[in-house]
Amino acid sequence: MARRILLIDDDDLLRAAIGELLESSGYTVASAGSADAGLAMFRTARPDLVITDLSMPGPDGIDVVRALSGAVPRPRIIAISGGAERLDSLSGLRRAQAVGADRILEKPFRANALLGVVHEILEDPGPEAGSAGAG
Repeated sequence: MARRILLIDDDDLLRAAIGELLESSGYTVASAGSADAGLAMFRTARPDLVITDLSMPGPDGIDVVRALSGAVPRPRIIAISGGAERLDSLSGLRRAQAVGADRILEKPFRANALLGVVHEILEDPGPEAGSAGAG
């Protein structure tokens, strides 16, 4: 059974590109364009991994990470961010890790870097991952 990934990013083009990359690598991908839509989709999609952008209007990626860190079973979480202000991006990524993101990636990143982290995190789900992906 293909591993399930939920991708949350308000950038339509980037979300589509990352989704295609992951699907072409054999993953099942659901995507959402906002934190609220992503959290609602999480309840039905039951993903093994959530990849969330941090910088989104309204509730942001930090809110997503915080909410999912308490989910049972808890998915693995990769926070991604980037933008005009590199220091703000790095600060946000560190904050995401502090509230529960398993890994962080700064945009722009290479496709093989993302795939490497996704593969690593799904092959070694760690002790906190619960039974996400089982069955």
